[in-house]
Amino acid sequence: MNDYSFGEKLYRYRKAANLTQAALAERLGVGSKAVSKWENGAAKPTTEMLRKLAALFGTTVEELLSLRESAREKTVVKIVLTGGPCAGKTTALSWIQNNLPKYGYTVLFVPETATELIGGGVTPWGMDTNLDYQRCQMQLQLEKERVFEQAAQAIPSDKVLIVCDRGTIDNKAYMSDLEFLRLCEELNTSEVELRDRYDAVFHLVTAAKGALDAYTTANNAARRETPEQAAALDDKLIAAWTGHPHFRVIDNSTNFEDKLRRLLREITRFLGEPEPLEIERKFLIEYPDLKWLESQPNCRRVDIIQTYLKSGPDEEIRVRQRGADGSYAYYETIKRTVTGMKRVEIERRLSQKEYLKRLMDADTTRRQIRKTRYCLMYENQYFEIDVYPFWTDRAIAELELADEQQPITFPKELKIIREVTDDPAYKNAALAKI
Repeated sequence: MNDYSFGEKLYRYRKAANLTQAALAERLGVGSKAVSKWENGAAKPTTEMLRKLAALFGTTVEELLSLRESAREKTVVKIVLTGGPCAGKTTALSWIQNNLPKYGYTVLFVPETATELIGGGVTPWGMDTNLDYQRCQMQLQLEKERVFEQAAQAIPSDKVLIVCDRGTIDNKAYMSDLEFLRLCEELNTSEVELRDRYDAVFHLVTAAKGALDAYTTANNAARRETPEQAAALDDKLIAAWTGHPHFRVIDNSTNFEDKLRRLLREITRFLGEPEPLEIERKFLIEYPDLKWLESQPNCRRVDIIQTYLKSGPDEEIRVRQRGADGSYAYYETIKRTVTGMKRVEIERRLSQKEYLKRLMDADTTRRQIRKTRYCLMYENQYFEIDVYPFWTDRAIAELELADEQQPITFPKELKIIREVTDDPAYKNAALAKI
């Protein structure tokens, strides 16, 4: 849950000076990616860079950093509602609008960019290349989100929920790997940055998978897919979002109203309304076949460094660096145990500077945990398989559940040794002990 306040102020100053991100970066002697991170809340500039910014814009460091008291206390959460064609997103958005204000949230909706563009005559089939169209869609999506984030800070509400009708990484499902890589290079971004810019992602499965009688193209002029194409696209979208730290898939195992109720339960549970409970089961498994994992379209590798901080007897505080290939996001997590399987968990996004500062509070009686995590979506279940450098014969597989009685279907390639949910020896905090 990012703090966008400084980034929005910097953005307004830059626009008033009629500078692009690249032009500002050149004047400051930094890469344009740094400016992008400052503006989207993923990082903050150094003290020396703040002085340069203040001088450039004719203001003071104090003014650049000053925020309204209400803004400092504000909670802004940005989530994505995505899904395959004819999954029920339109109705789901209405349910969110009607229910989330009951928990004190002001709800803002970022409309689906593809529908806006296609409805306005800008279509993938009407441009020279698919990349030309995807570039337009990505740029418009990013700009719309920036405007909504700015608006969220100006709204006199302590809790604002921004709901994006699809997010930036949805584009990947409509592009080749080469096209997506070229687009990331052009926009000076990465897959990790585009995927993890949201606090949580909720995917509604297309009616073409499990509710075929309800599948139709009549209620969306931009929808052209056959049921077979819709099911294939649904799989691609799930694969594109796999790797996000808070990704949930809502299938068609119940009737449509119960499907939407399950969605609302997942959203409110993530928001911590009324209490941020995490229901998790953990299993000790044989060392997995990494080549098999990496060959799965619904699997993504994430490198994690986890550091435990000094904390009281009834809580656990940790910070994490999470990402791949040099692109990372940073988080702080506070956990309190309710039962062996159920915990209260509060998590917030950190800038790199905040992360480095929190490392100064590291618990020196514990080692840093370094692990490679394979995020695997299987049968609409989101497995997180942790491979540790000090084990060659075993690993840990865990997954979050909607309720404690939810059945689990394991891939046959994962060999379960035993469940260790209640075994303190297999908690990361225990593995970190020196």
